Amino acid sequence: MTSVKSSGWDEAIPEPIPDLGAGTAGKAAEPHPAGRVKHGPARQLLRLIEFSTWFMGCCFTIHTSQLLCTPLYFISRNWFYTYVTFTKQQFGILITTITQWFSPTVIRVSGDRSVRGQLLQTKDGRLETRFPERLILIANHQIYTEWLYLWWIAYTSRMHGYVYIILKESLKYVPMIGPGMMFFGFIFMARNWAKDKPRLQHRLQKLKAMNSGPLSGSQSLNPMWLLIFPEGTNLSANTRKGSAKWAEKQGIKDLQHQLLPRSTGLLYCLQELKGTVDWVYDCTIAYEGIPRGKYGQDLFTLRGTYFQGRPPKSVNMYWRRVAVSTIPLDDPKRFEKWLLHQWLEKEALIEYYIQNGRFPADDGHDSDGEPAINGSAGSEVLKGAGFIETEVKLAHWWEVGQIFVVLAAFALVSNVLAKMWNLVMERLRSLVVLRKVVGVGRDLGEEQGIVVDTGAVVSYIALFPHLYAANLVLRKSQIEDKEYGDPSRFNARFSDIPSALDIQVSGGDAEEAVEISLEELLDDPTELCTLLENENAEKRVWMVIALAYARQKKVDLAIDILHKGLGSLSRGNPKEKLGPLSLLCWMFLGKSRSAPRVPPEGQIGADVQTKDYWLQAATGILNEAARINPAFPPLYLARGVLYLLRASLQPPSKPVAPGSLDHSERVESLRLAQKCFEDATKVSSGRNMMAAMGTARAQFSMGRYADALAGYQEVLSKMPQLQDPDPRIGLGCCLWQLGYKEEARESWERSLELNPDSKIATILVGLYYLNDSSNYSSKDPAFAPIYKKAMTDYTQRAFKLDKELPLTCATFGGYFTLRRAWPTVETLARKAIELTEVNAIASDGWYLLARKEHYQDVPDLAKINDFYGRADAARGGGDRGYIPARFGIAQSLVSQGDFDGAKFRLEKIIQNSKSTEAMMLLGALYAEEVFTNQATGDREDKSSEAKKAIALLEAVRVAWKDPQKKLTPDLSVLVYLARLYEAEQPDKAYQCLQQVEKMNIEDILERENLSKEEIDDVYMSKLRDELSPQLLNNLGCFQYQAEKHDAARDLFQTALNACVKFGEKDETIDTDALVTTISYNLARTYEASSQLDEARQVYEGLLARHDDYTDARTRLAYIELRQNPTEDGPRAIAALNDTDGSNLEVRAMLGWYLSRSKKRATNIAEDQEQKHYKKTLLDYDKHDRYSLTGMGNLYASYAREMRRTTDKEKDKRSNEYLRAVGYYDKVLQLDPRNAYAAQGIGIALVEDKKDLTSAVQIFTKIRDTVRDSSVYINLGHVFCELKQYVRSIENYEAALHKDRASDPQVLACLGRVYLLKGKQDKSISAMKSSLEYSRRALAIAPSQIHFKFNIAFVQIQLAQLMYTLPESQRTLAEVQAASEGLDEAIEVFTEIANSKNPPYPKHDIEQRANMGRNTMRRQLERAIQSQREYEEKNAAKLDEARRLREAEMKRREDERRKAEEVAAEQRRRVQEERQKMLEVSRELAQKRAEEERRKEEAEMTTDSETGERVRRKKKPRAPAGGKRKKKGEDSDTGSEEERPRRRRGGKSTEETSGAESSDEGGGKPKKRRKLARKGGATNDKYKSSELVVDSDEEGVVQPPTTTNGAAEASDEEDADMGDAPASEEEDEDDEVTARRRKATRRIEESEDEEEEEEKEGVAPQPETTAEQAAVEEEGKDAPHGNAFADKDIGMVDEMVSATGGGIDGSDEGVGIGRG
Repeated sequence: MTSVKSSGWDEAIPEPIPDLGAGTAGKAAEPHPAGRVKHGPARQLLRLIEFSTWFMGCCFTIHTSQLLCTPLYFISRNWFYTYVTFTKQQFGILITTITQWFSPTVIRVSGDRSVRGQLLQTKDGRLETRFPERLILIANHQIYTEWLYLWWIAYTSRMHGYVYIILKESLKYVPMIGPGMMFFGFIFMARNWAKDKPRLQHRLQKLKAMNSGPLSGSQSLNPMWLLIFPEGTNLSANTRKGSAKWAEKQGIKDLQHQLLPRSTGLLYCLQELKGTVDWVYDCTIAYEGIPRGKYGQDLFTLRGTYFQGRPPKSVNMYWRRVAVSTIPLDDPKRFEKWLLHQWLEKEALIEYYIQNGRFPADDGHDSDGEPAINGSAGSEVLKGAGFIETEVKLAHWWEVGQIFVVLAAFALVSNVLAKMWNLVMERLRSLVVLRKVVGVGRDLGEEQGIVVDTGAVVSYIALFPHLYAANLVLRKSQIEDKEYGDPSRFNARFSDIPSALDIQVSGGDAEEAVEISLEELLDDPTELCTLLENENAEKRVWMVIALAYARQKKVDLAIDILHKGLGSLSRGNPKEKLGPLSLLCWMFLGKSRSAPRVPPEGQIGADVQTKDYWLQAATGILNEAARINPAFPPLYLARGVLYLLRASLQPPSKPVAPGSLDHSERVESLRLAQKCFEDATKVSSGRNMMAAMGTARAQFSMGRYADALAGYQEVLSKMPQLQDPDPRIGLGCCLWQLGYKEEARESWERSLELNPDSKIATILVGLYYLNDSSNYSSKDPAFAPIYKKAMTDYTQRAFKLDKELPLTCATFGGYFTLRRAWPTVETLARKAIELTEVNAIASDGWYLLARKEHYQDVPDLAKINDFYGRADAARGGGDRGYIPARFGIAQSLVSQGDFDGAKFRLEKIIQNSKSTEAMMLLGALYAEEVFTNQATGDREDKSSEAKKAIALLEAVRVAWKDPQKKLTPDLSVLVYLARLYEAEQPDKAYQCLQQVEKMNIEDILERENLSKEEIDDVYMSKLRDELSPQLLNNLGCFQYQAEKHDAARDLFQTALNACVKFGEKDETIDTDALVTTISYNLARTYEASSQLDEARQVYEGLLARHDDYTDARTRLAYIELRQNPTEDGPRAIAALNDTDGSNLEVRAMLGWYLSRSKKRATNIAEDQEQKHYKKTLLDYDKHDRYSLTGMGNLYASYAREMRRTTDKEKDKRSNEYLRAVGYYDKVLQLDPRNAYAAQGIGIALVEDKKDLTSAVQIFTKIRDTVRDSSVYINLGHVFCELKQYVRSIENYEAALHKDRASDPQVLACLGRVYLLKGKQDKSISAMKSSLEYSRRALAIAPSQIHFKFNIAFVQIQLAQLMYTLPESQRTLAEVQAASEGLDEAIEVFTEIANSKNPPYPKHDIEQRANMGRNTMRRQLERAIQSQREYEEKNAAKLDEARRLREAEMKRREDERRKAEEVAAEQRRRVQEERQKMLEVSRELAQKRAEEERRKEEAEMTTDSETGERVRRKKKPRAPAGGKRKKKGEDSDTGSEEERPRRRRGGKSTEETSGAESSDEGGGKPKKRRKLARKGGATNDKYKSSELVVDSDEEGVVQPPTTTNGAAEASDEEDADMGDAPASEEEDEDDEVTARRRKATRRIEESEDEEEEEEKEGVAPQPETTAEQAAVEEEGKDAPHGNAFADKDIGMVDEMVSATGGGIDGSDEGVGIGRG
């Protein structure tokens, strides 16, 4: 079943498919489709309690969760809507559980090709759908609970939080559930199009509005599944009749299993959402066991489904989808046709289900030569789902907890906050005490001082090792301020180092001091250090001077100063050394940052101070400080950075099993780093932002990106002005790893806005655009601007900012690799390797070196393997390694000839990554292995390699179709596939070559800036001349093999033209060989088309150019033999033997000629053909397969004709067959795929061993390979021996259609098979077919006497069959014809017996003639007599039965015609009466208009949803004991007998009892009672008195009406709400409303009432006084029926719902009307 195309919408609507399968629908085996009631009354009550408790309790929980989130609405709308989506997911889980626990049922799902790849079944049997995030879902509507199953389908696609449903407005007043649905954003309708349209438009506008993303504010559309039931209500007896009336009125065919759909609402939704929704998904639902004529809503009620344990046995769904772009939304008429067409197809599908018990299923896949329908994630082949059988259930049992998680979390958080309040206050008090203890003095000598260490900011250097070069930082403010409070001081490094420093000199005046300039520092600080030592300078002085040197990048001198300072301080308190030791540690860490990762090339490792050297030095300093005071706070931060840097030098950890802990050295170092940072954070009471960023960096390195993201967000929230280091960079890196690439870019660009010189942010933005450019082909116009932006605007700028930045070097190295600037690549790669602390960047550097070496003219394979191996190991190696490096190793192995090693590595790559490049290379290796085996003639079986190559290369083809991958197709893949498919699947090989041709043409059009639409067929044929001649020649060969000779001829001629242009483009190319081969192929095509003269000309032309072209000379001799087989042909063969007798092809042709022209020899040794083959094998080639096969055929032929009377003769015959099989076996050893030799073995098995089964297998296998009729004839023989006469006949007839139409032997075989079939089945028709084929054989060969014998024999058998059959199975004419045939057979037998060479012994033939002349003739005469008596005896009975049947048919036709006339008259009369009522209604409407206008303004208010003016609704009254009388009412409105409620599937028990009591009391007729009940005034304050009436024109608001269904639903709701006393003002309002409602009431009668009127012929009395007056004026009674408007009124169902219109409140809703 496929979707309707747009081209067919204006055509006539097709009829439903009458039958899509076999079988008939039978009656259910049990009274109820779901069986007996499984639970008694007590159990049902218990289930009701359980159901209510669970459902209402969960609803309360969900609604409470919604109320808790209301403050979010005023904080952030986006977060609010996200939270509401979560609560909607909770409700989806709730309804899934109630179906799973209370009404479990089987779900069977299938679909057509349009949803291929979107319906899947998991290993545990669950359904998983891959539907898009935004769609409109339409479905047929049969029972109340269908919306539950469809919401569960959304759950299987993880879209259960985005379902939107259209509901009835009154439902939003249901306590708790109504407000909850308002939170969900459901659409409530009042059945008044004037009110509903703006409200619907308002909601749809929200559904198509662009919303901001939750993190970065990017604009996008939210997911949406809008559920609509176009039928408006579920299928029932009443709605079924209404649909039939509408179909009759519109002149269209009614549906049997559905209601006619309504188009207005669906069309409006599609028009409003156009451009934001791409697909409409159509679900056809059917339920098992519903008999024809019954309705699901009557069988599967809510009570039966949930409490009695009788849900549907199975729910069957068939899915299709239609692109919105193909739906005619601009024309309502065409849209209505389209929708009706969809429903007709659904009708056919349901009929198919009824007949077959299941829907059709698509089990194909997109590699069948058809274009892909859907894209797939990844490179998998898109397959049809087939039939998926599952059940409604949750994926995981613990998902139920999601319903309660919000309340539980709220309670937990409240408890924790309450307990934490005292702790927070205590911490604040401790902080105040701490600040007092620390003080604000300048001296740092206090042991307990809590400071941000001199290297605090340096910690961020280790947070992102590729972010910042080595810059040691410390601010004077951090020394002088012992608080962490002023974040503004983090904006510049070294900004607070003073320009000069005074050093007090001892021995002089107290005020005497030496001023030391900290800007113009000495190159040799020895004297300065001596001064400081002599004056016993305090530690602060040493540290400030060291920092001053570090500021001028003289870090080595700063280290020397600190060493001397430590020596000077060693005489004092050891704790005085803690500050300088900490600063010295930071100096070492900074040196580690700038040191090389590995020794530079050419330098000895012992002479180079690498990163590891400085890290060991820093470790020693930290250990020394720890021995003095391990709790010294600044040491925590330094130790954390040390662990981070140490982890960066360690290789990535190997993957671990799920659930186990990674204990690798790198991960352990990261855990220690995180612990140190957390300790630093605790010591600073959470105010040390460097420690917080260190924690986030450690989490990032361990792959905990979400936790790291939260950490950076916390830092940014506490210090939004922090720029150096910038947490926005870390934030972007986390977002990138989490898949939010756009948000990552925005974060980095924000960092650039704050600091335009940020080299890290610059290169990261460049990498974003570089990654974005990879989504486009290099030929795509969009590629160049993005790539240029990445490299020029960002990468080049970052390189100018810092030429030593490893990340920039690695990125630029890739660019220069494309430019082949190898010296530059070498320099940049070495920098990336030596200067980085990031393993991935080092891996990129090694990879660049490997690619550089790979491209050299004489590559050093050892270096290549070493570099690739290092690149792979730097990223973890093994399964987690660097795929391009591993692919490079495979390429290197191919270059070395190690194909097995390359294949092993490529297979490992494919297992882990599905790399298309790896699949291409591996497929090519397997293919080359197959081709090499074929070329060398090696008999090793390579079928498994061929299958692997095909699977891999086909997977690459599938990946091309994935739009997300944006791969460029590679022609080599298609060429490989064509060669692999050539032998066994030529059709697929031809398709591959066609795709190559198409791609070449597209390339030509792209070069010439043309499109396919701009060219015609003539220009397209010229374009083919530009293609490769080899490609065109191969295409022609495939067409020739497919016997499409005209197409092959055109391709060969085009290939010749292409050869000319090919030579003109490059004169150095020798095209002679191409022209020769293509010309020969063209001549063969002429031969196949019987154009022998044209073929002769081509061959002669070839011989004129190459007189030694043996193949052309051979074909000329063959043409001569065909045209003149007696004179010129034999002479040409003889001449060919004289000139080229040594050529094996020529000798094969000579053998073929001898087999047809030789005289039959009695001894095989004297056979000329045998001598020829024997000479070929002895003198030319002992392995010539043609000669070996010919020898086998000769021995089999002689064995076939040998006598087999005695055992000796039989043994001799078997030996000849064995010799034949020996030759065949030798051929198969040389060529295992030789079908002719295999056929010879099959024939020998049948004729010698009678092994029919093996022969059938052989012939069946070679039937598709050998395109010769002989295979079909042999199959016919074998099936005949197996007594499978039907299959034998099929094969014989296939041989006739191939090329044996005039072969009398095949016709004779058909006659024989039909004879055997007739004897077996005692079939006269088969005997007649046998006689017909036997006569056709004789007509072709009249001289063959055995064909005459066959005819006579069949006639004898037919006569014998005829007199043995009973009279009821034959006719007198057939018996007489058999008698005449017997006479002919007797004459023929006599003639054959008297001939010279009868086919059988003369005596036997004469005996057969005598038996026919005597015995059979007498038996036939008796048969004729008995048949005549039988037919005369039964003729009278047959005539009488025929006459009675005709009379009965005539009577039924007359009754039907009369009934139609009566019905037509009744309809005409009813229509006239209704027209009169219409006029009365119009007058009453006009009278009411003025009164309505006066009260309208007073009754209007502002709608809370749309902001528009709508009618005010009155509050419901509280329940009371009764209802006050209204003026004009004659009886108590609360009377049970006056207003019984009606249920939509039939009458309620309350109504029935009311009717009986009324009959007993008053004796009024039933019709009067019904009218009196319907005439009772209703006081409904919750339902509009107006109803949307369908119209053929949009925007037309019909006069207010009330249908019988609406009144009944209103009555029911009123009864549920109860009655309440009203004030006098309300009474007056109610009185006016009641009068207005009475005056304008329009009643749409139910079908049973109309039938009663038509049968009884009694018109009901008018209901209101105004109506009575109008009727009296007209002078006749007005009928009780619909008061139609002045235009045709559309069919209006009583309860129309978008989610299942149930009258019991279970799923009431407002429907979508038809336009």
